[in-house]
Amino acid sequence: MRLAHLGLAVLVAALWGVNFVVIDFGLSQFPPLLFAALRFLVAAVPAVFLVGRPKVAWKWIIAVGVTLGVMKFGLVFLGMHQGMPAGLTSLVLQVQAVFTVVFAAVVLGERPGPLRTAGMAVALVGVVVAAVDEGTSGPLLGFTLVVAAAAGWGVSNVLTRKAAPPDALNFIVWVSLVPVLPLYLLSLLFEGPSVGFEALRSLDWAGVGVIVFIAWISTNFGFGAWGWLLRRYPASTVAPFTLLVPVFGMSSAALLLGETVSALRWCAAVLLVAGVAVTSFTPGRPPAAPGRDPDGAVPPSSPTLGEGVPGDTAIARALPGGVGQQP
Repeated sequence: MRLAHLGLAVLVAALWGVNFVVIDFGLSQFPPLLFAALRFLVAAVPAVFLVGRPKVAWKWIIAVGVTLGVMKFGLVFLGMHQGMPAGLTSLVLQVQAVFTVVFAAVVLGERPGPLRTAGMAVALVGVVVAAVDEGTSGPLLGFTLVVAAAAGWGVSNVLTRKAAPPDALNFIVWVSLVPVLPLYLLSLLFEGPSVGFEALRSLDWAGVGVIVFIAWISTNFGFGAWGWLLRRYPASTVAPFTLLVPVFGMSSAALLLGETVSALRWCAAVLLVAGVAVTSFTPGRPPAAPGRDPDGAVPPSSPTLGEGVPGDTAIARALPGGVGQQP
């Protein structure tokens, strides 16, 4: 990888890590569900008029929009609103790799193999250690909501693999349009119209900057740059940079928010990152009986790319579990 392109990959990982700090600041100005709705609204409009028509079926856009936008991001914002630290959120969300492997095994028939299973076990131990640390120093409800968000992310990852989007930016922009209305309706129902109205009425330039950062910089620029890198390098070259996201997330939270990182949390970080690395970058086993045509060829609808996992795509593998990378 050329030095400039390597720098771009690190920059995107840094933006995705710092994004958790930006979200934390935004939650002091907006109720969480309304904040999530605004994030997707600004990410989708006016970009939907610039990226062209969707390149996958609407059923996939809607399914990923609901699981990624409403489930994952709605729960992340709620979890952080309940007191889940930004740095720890950036770390715990990486357990999505474990959920993705489990759901892919059930839905796609992808067998993880012994090494990947061991990686999953190590990552889960890291989650348990993080839970013990958070349970003694912070609200366990926020931690639980973030773990549930990682599960929702895992579902969206499997759906993304099935969708196999050829253009990551086009896909994420159209997906961003789906959760706007559901999140807004949930905000009206649970947060109340008066709370949302007051937040919008008191909107200042700092609040505008938060929305612009998470929508245009973290989402649209981040995924646009990531997709650009994927068109020039193998997924196995680009994907490892995603492991820098929790590093930047925890470091920026410590520097900008004053979050302390206990010895137990560092232990959890080492276990989680190591487990996710093994889980994400170890070849999986194909299904026991993959579908074939009469001549014995793998059907075009189930491409075998990357590391020999049918139904997988370069985009789905290199965007840590799918296009929904980080909040």
